[in-house]
Amino acid sequence: MGAISALERALEHRWEALWARVVDKEPVELLDALRRECDDNVVVCSESRVVVPNAYDVELADHVHDELTRQGSRVGQELTDHLMRHAEHKGYEWAGPLTVHIARSSDVPNGRYRVASSVMTHVSARGFQQAAG
Repeated sequence: MGAISALERALEHRWEALWARVVDKEPVELLDALRRECDDNVVVCSESRVVVPNAYDVELADHVHDELTRQGSRVGQELTDHLMRHAEHKGYEWAGPLTVHIARSSDVPNGRYRVASSVMTHVSARGFQQAAG
């Protein structure tokens, strides 16, 4: 298992480096902001259960959105995968099915992006399973 974790970390760092070359530092900063949003909103339920929000909204300035999607990248899926690995590494439990929604915005405070999270209580994993089934 140690080798798998090392491989996952190596792939994650390589992906971050590649993304950073595409759009300067913004993707790495965006990934850090997403991790921070997750970490800052943990709810410790017990010694063995730490729950984090399951719905993340990422607003990107027009130029950042254009740059990240120009290569045909699936930005939302990449961010979701990254956040999933982060939570797994930390031992977090999602409050429900994980979603990362990407949207354009002309009004982000730092001119690049804004990240917010919430618990999407009205959606259950069972609902996703029934819809997929």
